Amino acid sequence: MQRIDHPLPWGSLGTERQLSVFRFGSGERKAYIQASLHADELPGMRTAWELKKRLVELEARGALKGVIELVPVANPIGLGQLLQGNHQGRFEYGSGKNFNRDFVQLTEPVSALVKDRLGDDLHANVRLIRQAMLEVLASLPTATSQLQGMQRVLLSHACDADLVLDLHCDCEAALHMYTFPQHWPQWRSLAAHLKVRVGLLAEESGGTSFDEACSLPWLRLSREFPDAQIPLACMATTIELGGQADTGREQAEAQAEGILAFLAEQGLIDGEWPAAQQEPCEGMPFEGTELLYAPHPGVLSFLVPVGSWVETGDPLFEVIDPLSDRVSTVCAGTSGVLYAVERLRYAQPSIWLAKVAGRVPLRHGRLLSD
Repeated sequence: MQRIDHPLPWGSLGTERQLSVFRFGSGERKAYIQASLHADELPGMRTAWELKKRLVELEARGALKGVIELVPVANPIGLGQLLQGNHQGRFEYGSGKNFNRDFVQLTEPVSALVKDRLGDDLHANVRLIRQAMLEVLASLPTATSQLQGMQRVLLSHACDADLVLDLHCDCEAALHMYTFPQHWPQWRSLAAHLKVRVGLLAEESGGTSFDEACSLPWLRLSREFPDAQIPLACMATTIELGGQADTGREQAEAQAEGILAFLAEQGLIDGEWPAAQQEPCEGMPFEGTELLYAPHPGVLSFLVPVGSWVETGDPLFEVIDPLSDRVSTVCAGTSGVLYAVERLRYAQPSIWLAKVAGRVPLRHGRLLSD
């Protein structure tokens, strides 16, 4: 195991933060796994520790057939953002920016570097594009904030990987994952190993999140240069490992083993690994996700367990105003999987309270909520 520590720029006087990457194995192929980019989403960090222990064992046995890079704490900035005992790890205090938005968009600068050098050799093109990505990131002006520096370090380690897993969680949720429609057939096995309830599929969901910063340039370059052999060479996914309280040991161990079994299927780990014990979940268009809101303030009572299949018109939650005795029941507007609900139980304006993944597109444009 190799530990790589990156000091982050622009710390306060007398303080310093660093980002630590653990590298296992060697070889041409590479997987990159990071956890808790939203720093208050800790199930991924718990699972990453189980992965770290297992990767140490596998490397010692000579079972690794490629490089696996692991970042168990992807956001040391947000990890320290506590206010009166409440963890605020989604947005940076100083700028108000979402930690998982506005990563560097690599397509245009990479295109400028490779446009006259692409050919018919698929593997040569992949090597050329990956090298160009690293050159673009290395040539950027000095980072002007810790957030910007942290994002660049993360992307520089992931942009040349074949597989990228970004481990997150939702408020209270069933396991779900985001990825390209084109890559869903390959990810279905991981979904089965992890018992993911639904896959949310989109080529571009808006906001330049980490997974799309890794994978989207390949799609754009393949369309910009249709005569060159450019595969979608980076399979990236955001995996939501349940809800924020789901940090149990047994769950983390099972998730780590599921990820390792998938990496073995992808040729990065040797040996015999158990097959998934259930069928893969369905992939739904991310445009088919319905976000439900309350019509007025009040205390919430959810009526359906998270992870349930619901039909259009099914009651999902009640909003109760104990002053006026007003009670409103909010129903599903589409059929699909109720995959996430808000953990707070007081309805507020403009805050989503439930998410249902359906088969019929409902929304367009920016799909991610901040």
